[in-house]
Amino acid sequence: MQMRRLFTILCTLAALVTVAGQTPSPYGPTGAEGEPNREQRWLVPTTDGDRPVRAALFRPQAEGPCRLALVVHATTQDVLRRPQMPQPEYRALAAFLVASGFAVLVPERLRHGATGGAYLEDQGGCDEADYARSGRATAEQIMQAQDYMPGRPCIRRDGAVILGHSAGAWGALALAGEDPKSISTIVLFGPGRVGHANGFENRICAPHTLMAAARAFGSGARVPVSWLVAANDTYFSPDFSRKLAEAFRSGGGTAAFVVLPASGSEGRWLAETETGVRLAAPALDRALKRADGSTTKNR
Repeated sequence: MQMRRLFTILCTLAALVTVAGQTPSPYGPTGAEGEPNREQRWLVPTTDGDRPVRAALFRPQAEGPCRLALVVHATTQDVLRRPQMPQPEYRALAAFLVASGFAVLVPERLRHGATGGAYLEDQGGCDEADYARSGRATAEQIMQAQDYMPGRPCIRRDGAVILGHSAGAWGALALAGEDPKSISTIVLFGPGRVGHANGFENRICAPHTLMAAARAFGSGARVPVSWLVAANDTYFSPDFSRKLAEAFRSGGGTAAFVVLPASGSEGRWLAETETGVRLAAPALDRALKRADGSTTKNR
């Protein structure tokens, strides 16, 4: 216990320490650890200059550096709701990953919650939707946070895993096309943008443009992708999601496509619930094993 406390103190000090005469960093932990899973609030970089974004960090009890799992949250098309969104935590998913030995970072993105700033990932109207630009804007924000964490005393520099949800998964898919060397695998929970177009289930804004962007993301993609969708997802149905995954593959990407059982009343929120994470557990285990070639811890 004393060793764990010492390690925690060293992680916190290392994030806060500055060189004499330099401006203190605005990034790092902002409070003490709590429960569950040593939850701690952090501020991490984003693409908007020196504006930090809020994040939640979860870690295993064991001492020593851990591989990083970064969870990328969903968004909303409602411009008034975005600033009101609570700090994303994905506690059930984080608990699964912590049990597998990962340190889990869940950062906000710009214009969500209390972070503020400009909304950089807007795809535009339905007729002129630019899904490729939108996804890459999200991907840039993912990499800002991902690049900052490795090298902290509690985070390894290798073997990072990205897990995206909905619009966050769309950004993670765009990131696969950038072939980031520091990321070992990407897990997608129902990637896409502007499902429920105009408030209608199973209606997608400019689906042909979404397909074209997925195909473009597949070009040059070398990071293995696991594509998960619930049977009762009414935003991006299994049939449409399969076509989207095939478009990514046709561009050159590699994706294991899995349809999971129905989750609750709406499968879109599978990644956010304990039931959904239990349904996804076998596919998550396979993805993590492919990422490092080893067996994850039993739960």
